[in-house]
Amino acid sequence: MESGAGKHWTEEEVKALLSVWSEKNIRKQLHGTLRNKGIFIYIAKRLQELGVCRDWKQCRAKYKNLKYEYRTVKYAHNSGDVTKTMKFFHDLDAILRYEPVTQLAAEENGRCSATEAQLNTSPTTESAQEMPGDTAEEDSVSNMSEDLRVGDTKKVSDSDDVTVNTTPENQAALRITKETPMTKIFEDEGDFAHSTPAALETTQIKKETIDIDDDSISTTSEDRSCTPVTKRMVGTDNHIPLEEAQNHFKVITVNDTGAGKHWSDNEVRALINIWSDEKIQQMLEGATRNKEIFEEIARRLMKRGIDRDWKQCRTKYKNLKYEYRALQKENEHLGNPRRKMRFYDEVDCILRRQPLGPSGWGCESSSLLSVSVGDVTANTGSLSIKRKTWNDEVSPVPLKKSASENTIFHFQKLLTERVHTVTEGKNLLLERLCKQEEMQDLNRTQLYADPSAIQQVPAPAAAAVAMAPAASDLKLGKKVNEGKTKEVYELPDIPGCVLMQSKDQITAGNAARKDRMEGKAAISNTTTSCVFQLLQEAGIKTAFVRKQSDTAFIAAHCEMIPIEWVCRRIATGSFLKRNPGVKEGYKFYPPKIEMFYKDDANNDPQWSEEQLIEAKFCFAGLTIGQTEVDIMARSTQAIFEILEKSWQPQNCTLVDLKIEFGVNILTKEIVLADVIDNDSWRLWPSGDRSQQKDKQSYRDLKEVTPEALQMVKRNFEWVAERVELLLKTKSQGRVVVLMGSPSDLSHCEKIKKACAAFGIPCELRVTSAHKGPDETLRIKAEYEGDGIPTVFVAVAGRSNGLGPVMSGNTAYPVVNCPPLSADWGTQDVWSSLRLPSGLGCPTTLSPDGAAQFAAQIFGLNNHLVWAKLRSNMLNTWISLKQADKKLRECTL
Repeated sequence: MESGAGKHWTEEEVKALLSVWSEKNIRKQLHGTLRNKGIFIYIAKRLQELGVCRDWKQCRAKYKNLKYEYRTVKYAHNSGDVTKTMKFFHDLDAILRYEPVTQLAAEENGRCSATEAQLNTSPTTESAQEMPGDTAEEDSVSNMSEDLRVGDTKKVSDSDDVTVNTTPENQAALRITKETPMTKIFEDEGDFAHSTPAALETTQIKKETIDIDDDSISTTSEDRSCTPVTKRMVGTDNHIPLEEAQNHFKVITVNDTGAGKHWSDNEVRALINIWSDEKIQQMLEGATRNKEIFEEIARRLMKRGIDRDWKQCRTKYKNLKYEYRALQKENEHLGNPRRKMRFYDEVDCILRRQPLGPSGWGCESSSLLSVSVGDVTANTGSLSIKRKTWNDEVSPVPLKKSASENTIFHFQKLLTERVHTVTEGKNLLLERLCKQEEMQDLNRTQLYADPSAIQQVPAPAAAAVAMAPAASDLKLGKKVNEGKTKEVYELPDIPGCVLMQSKDQITAGNAARKDRMEGKAAISNTTTSCVFQLLQEAGIKTAFVRKQSDTAFIAAHCEMIPIEWVCRRIATGSFLKRNPGVKEGYKFYPPKIEMFYKDDANNDPQWSEEQLIEAKFCFAGLTIGQTEVDIMARSTQAIFEILEKSWQPQNCTLVDLKIEFGVNILTKEIVLADVIDNDSWRLWPSGDRSQQKDKQSYRDLKEVTPEALQMVKRNFEWVAERVELLLKTKSQGRVVVLMGSPSDLSHCEKIKKACAAFGIPCELRVTSAHKGPDETLRIKAEYEGDGIPTVFVAVAGRSNGLGPVMSGNTAYPVVNCPPLSADWGTQDVWSSLRLPSGLGCPTTLSPDGAAQFAAQIFGLNNHLVWAKLRSNMLNTWISLKQADKKLRECTL
C-alpha cells in the first residue's frame, strides 16, 4: 500500500491514519502541543510500519482536512441539518466528540485550512485563516492547540524548557497585566508611577526568538507583541500557571525569512501609510496573485529604512486585517476595540475607504507609554530597556534592580524622549502625506492607473515616486543626455528616476532635416504616456513611471543599449532599398525583426545578432549575451503585436515599429525604455499608405513650409487623440460560473479571481441540472437575453450534468471545471469528459485554466484582454530563459 507525494489518500490509508490518531497518547499530544512537527513525524513513522508511505507534511495536511470536514458536518448536525455527511464521520466523532464545535465564519467556509472563528476564547487558532488576496504561493500554517491546560509544558526553543505555575508572589507580580494582554505593560504614566519596585523586578521578560518550522507560519498578529510564554524568573523558582498565562500571553510567530524579528510601531505605521494609498488598495483588492504587490510594498519600506521582505509584509497585512475583522465580528462582547488592537483607527479608515487623516496618527503618547515586551529584554542582574527611535536604535539603558526611585525616574524620562522622537517622525510623515495628496491632484495618468500595472512598473522607481513632490516642487538635477527630440534630467528628490523632457522639434534623416513644430512636445508626451500605460497594464516591463506634465514624464533611470529594434509587418521604406526585388506591401508572417546600431555618423548600420553578441556590451553591470539578445528580440515582437492588435479597432494598420531597450540601474533588468511616439512607427488608416499619419508625412515633404508643417501637426494631433482610445475597449464580455452546490464556492472564487486578472467580470450562481433543470435553463436564458457575450463555466463534481445540459441548450461557450475530490476524482471526471454526441464543452481541472479559456475567447474581440494573454506568454518565456541561463552559469 505504497503512496508517494502528490497521490490521493486511499480509504485504507485514511483508516490507518485514524487508527494511529485514535490512540490516547497521540490525541493528548495533538490536543496540547503548539508546534507539532515532531508529532506528525512520529505519526508518519507509525504509518510506515502499517505499510503507508506518507511524510509528516502529508499527514498533517490530511489531519487538518479531516478535522475541518468533521467540524463542518458536526456543526450542520447541531444546526438541524442531518443531510450533510462525510466518510469516516463516526470514526472522527469518536475521536473528536469532546472538542467544541464552533460556527465557521463566511470567509472560512470551503477552505481546507480554516481557522476557528472564536479569537478570544483561545490564545491560538486551530490553523491559520486564508485571507482574501491569498496567492498560489501560500505559506503552510502550523496546527495550534485549542486548549492550554494546567501542567502542560511548552517549549520555546530546543534548549529552554518553560514551565509556569502559581505562587502568591507571582500572583502579585502578574496583577498589573490581569486586565489587558501583555502587549501593554502600563496603560499610562500613572500606572507605572503606582507600580512597586518588586513588581518591576518580577516582570523581567526576555524577548525570545521562537524556533518555528520552515513551513509553519501563524497569522496571529505580531503586534500583540509579547513573548509566547515567560522565561523562568531570574534568580527565583517561581512559575506562572498556564491557566493564568492563557489570559496574558499570545503566541508570536514571524515570517520564516525574518525569524525573531518583530514589527516595531514605526514599521507598522510605515506599512499602514503605504497600504492607505488608494492605488495600493485597488491593487490588493483586484489582484489574484499578489506577490508582486507585496514586493513593491517591501521596496517602499526599504526606501524608508525598513528591511522587510514581501512575505513578512503580506503576513503583517493579513494579521492586521484578521485582528480588525475579528474585533468587528465580536464587538459587542469586547467593548472598545481600540483598547484591544493597536492601530485600530488606522486600519478602520483604510478598510472603510475613508481618508487616513492626521487624527489617525495623533495618539502617539498613549501608544508609546504602553511598552511592548518586544522592546524590553531581561539580563541577569539588571533590567535593560531597549527603545527604538524613528531612524535607529539607541543602546540599552541599564536600570538596577534595587534603585526603585531611580528606576521610575529614568524609565519615565526614557518614555518622554521616545514620545518626542516619534512625534518628530510623525510630523515628517504628515508632511510627506500632504505632498502625496498634492501629487495625486495631477493624477490624470498617474502611476498604476490599473491594478494590474503593479507587475510592470520598475519597483524601486515606483517606490521613490510614491513620495515624490508635486510637479511645481520637482527639482531637476544635471542633464544626463540630450537627443534630437528630448532631454533627460536627473531627479535628486527621486533616486533611480529621470525626467524625460520632450522638445518642440521634428527631424528626419538623422537631423539632416530639422524644424521647430509648436506643440509637438505635448503631442509626443501624450502619445508616449498612453502607449507605455497600455503596455504596462498588459504586463510588459517598461521604464515608464508616470506622466509628470504636458511635456515630460518620469522614467526609471536606465543605461540605454545602443540598438534600435525594428519590427515590420509590411515591407516599405528602407527595407525596400536594402532588399531590391521585394515589392512594397509584402507582408511578413511572423513579423520581421531587424536591429540597427545607433551611429549617426554611419547612418545607423544594420547589425546581426552575432555582431551584437560579439560586441560584449555591458550596461549597469549586465553583460549583453545570447540570452539578453533573445529576450529583446522576443519582446520586440510581442510589443509590436500588442500595439498592432490595439490599433485594429481604430481601423488603423501598424506597418512597422522602432523601439529601444535599456538596463534599469537599480533592478539590473532589461526594460522597454526611451519613447514610443508618432516618430516611432508607420501608421496607415484603413491600410492605405496615402493616408499615412506618422512622421513619414514629414519625411516625404519636398519643401518645408508653414502650411506643410501645419498639415504634419494635424496628423500628429490625430494620432494623439486616438492613442488615448487604445486604453479603452467597446467590447463587452463576462464569465458566469454555475456551481452545483454552495460547497463548491471556494473553487469558484478561484475562477473569479483569475478572471479579474484578465479584467473580465465574473458572476457566481448556484443551480443544479439534476435537482432543478428548469431553474438552470431559466438562469441560462437570463444571460442570453441581455446580449452580452458570455462564457459559462460549469462547476460540478460527482455526476456532472451541469456542463452537458448547458452545452446542449445554449450556443454560448461552456467549459467544465469540476472540483474533484481525493476519494472519487478519478471516477467523477468521466462525467465531464465522456459526453453524448452533439455536445462540445471542454474540461479543465484548473480554475486558472478555465479563466484563461474564457480570456482567449474574449481576446478575439477585446484587445486589452488579448494584450494580457500575449504578455503572459512573453513573461513565461522570459522566466524560463533566465532560469536556463542561471542553471548553466551554476553548472559552469
